[in-house]
Amino acid sequence: MYREPASDETGLYKQEEQDHGLAEVLDWQLLKASKEALESKTRVYGQYKVRNTDRTLGTILSNEISKRYKSEGLPEDTIHFKFTGSAGQSFGAFNTKGVTLELEGEANDYFGKGLSGAKLILYPSTEAGFKAEENIIAGNVALYGATSGEAYIRGKAGERFCVRNSGATVVTEGTGDHGCEYMTGGRAVILGETGRNFGAGMSGGIAFVYDVKGTFAGQCNPEMIDLDPVGETDAAQLHDLITKHHAYTNSTVAKFILSDWENQLRHFVKVFPKEYKAALKAAAAKGVKSKA
Repeated sequence: MYREPASDETGLYKQEEQDHGLAEVLDWQLLKASKEALESKTRVYGQYKVRNTDRTLGTILSNEISKRYKSEGLPEDTIHFKFTGSAGQSFGAFNTKGVTLELEGEANDYFGKGLSGAKLILYPSTEAGFKAEENIIAGNVALYGATSGEAYIRGKAGERFCVRNSGATVVTEGTGDHGCEYMTGGRAVILGETGRNFGAGMSGGIAFVYDVKGTFAGQCNPEMIDLDPVGETDAAQLHDLITKHHAYTNSTVAKFILSDWENQLRHFVKVFPKEYKAALKAAAAKGVKSKA
């Protein structure tokens, strides 16, 4: 039943205190454990159990890093925390340079939202009785609006993977519908099948898709992207990313591809946005070098 808010003698509504449970969030423990890293850039490591009520892990910590070190952040892997369990929404959201969050288990929606330089690693529990590459391990809208950093996901991501990614490098083993929608930068490597409408509104960045069955073209939105073969420079970059993926997640898919590299490389398709391709050609004509 609706109840009218309390008011004082002036007739104005009183401002009631609200408890959002912030005092109990896991991030305060992470912040405390990171004291030496924050003060002297000393490397720290810790392990924690995580539940689906633990949301936006690492965000309070990364805010403190940004206040102290601005956009420079900390050196790579200065802070490394490993979690086990089922993480809530927005695991690693807005996490910055120098932070590595490793999760053995599964993650909810918005994994890596707004990633800003951190490294995220996700793989199933060692006790899981399923094949990682055949199951979704990260929820919908993973890496939404990411600007920089890396993420390695052993298993599939849900729908709208890497939407509006503008600079992060991400490896996963399959996606749902609308992958790389409105992507403007960064790299996405998909070591498995995708859902429909891949690349809709994609104007920048590059995606590499492992298309063993030859069905990927039918899953794409071709309006703004071309599907090209993988060039020599692309192949070197792709090999490096898959090697990292295997090292971080112990992926059996990555292991197989690397063990039969020359043959498996032929199954990869390069998703190249038409606008980006035109911009690179124009820059090349002016003598401007590109990293693409």
